[in-house]
Amino acid sequence: MGGIGAVVTGAGGFIGGQLTRVLLAEGRSVRAVDRKPLHEWYQLHAGAENVVGDVSLRETCAAVLDGGADEVYHLAADMGGMGFIENNKAACMLSVLSSTHMLLAARDAGAGRYFYSSSACVYAAEKQTDADVLPLREEDAYPAMPEDGYGWEKLFSERMARHFREDYGLATRTARYHNVYGPYGTWTGGREKAPAAACRKVALAVLTGSGEVEIWGDGEQTRSFTYIDDCVEGTLRLTRSEHTDPINIGSDKLVSINQLYSMVEQIAGVSLHHRHVPGPLGVRGRNSDNTRISKELGWTPETPLLQGLEATYRWVYDQVKAQLDGRPVTC
Repeated sequence: MGGIGAVVTGAGGFIGGQLTRVLLAEGRSVRAVDRKPLHEWYQLHAGAENVVGDVSLRETCAAVLDGGADEVYHLAADMGGMGFIENNKAACMLSVLSSTHMLLAARDAGAGRYFYSSSACVYAAEKQTDADVLPLREEDAYPAMPEDGYGWEKLFSERMARHFREDYGLATRTARYHNVYGPYGTWTGGREKAPAAACRKVALAVLTGSGEVEIWGDGEQTRSFTYIDDCVEGTLRLTRSEHTDPINIGSDKLVSINQLYSMVEQIAGVSLHHRHVPGPLGVRGRNSDNTRISKELGWTPETPLLQGLEATYRWVYDQVKAQLDGRPVTC
């Protein structure tokens, strides 16, 4: 295929699509890769070289990195929100194939920089048992006790990226994403995360007049949520920095799930009954400690949650309305 400025795997997904857009806006040549058919990509950018290929296969990885690349952004993974990762542990762990084969291909092709998208799910569960959780520092991933399935694959792949840097000189960079949300993200089908699910449920209640939403558990579990623009900005800053250890890319503003729903209702101009039901909950509390990213990159995620949710709700509302009207939807 020949060398290129940037290769993005998982480019047909939420973060990958947004990252591709920004790289193109910078004037970079981009090879965007995803195993989904092009019509299923969340965003399809005409300016990119769009490739349908499965990077869990070593030959695909070698092909998409043929000739080398200045920057490789490896985001491809089989993942979703808590409802997905708690019920698809083996599928999540099989992402280790793409993690392994992309590293090998990047090493063999002499890639300039290699970014790996890890997750806050690598953090030890024993440090996340209280809703009033202490923000998670990067060193809190050890002693290892990550989220079963998905978290273990991410932690192993982090270590692999580290050792490819140490043993082969591949300039790897690793980010631990904390609950990324925004327009053009998964909002239905079981893989959506809490902000998109909240926006969908509130929009559906508004459009149908049901007057209520379902919330898994008591709603007092806590998280921080990172707007997509901040995620992409942090990814680019980290990739192009000299910081080599894993680093949090996440908001440090902790809210409960009940508070999250109330904020979406505020945006929608409604007050709904919260019906609490059993469902996958994950850890009791999770928040990002941003001390290291502030020190190393001179930057932290800055989009206020209410602002990000407003943009997300408006987009999800349009999708829900289109679905109810029998029109095509995204994701």
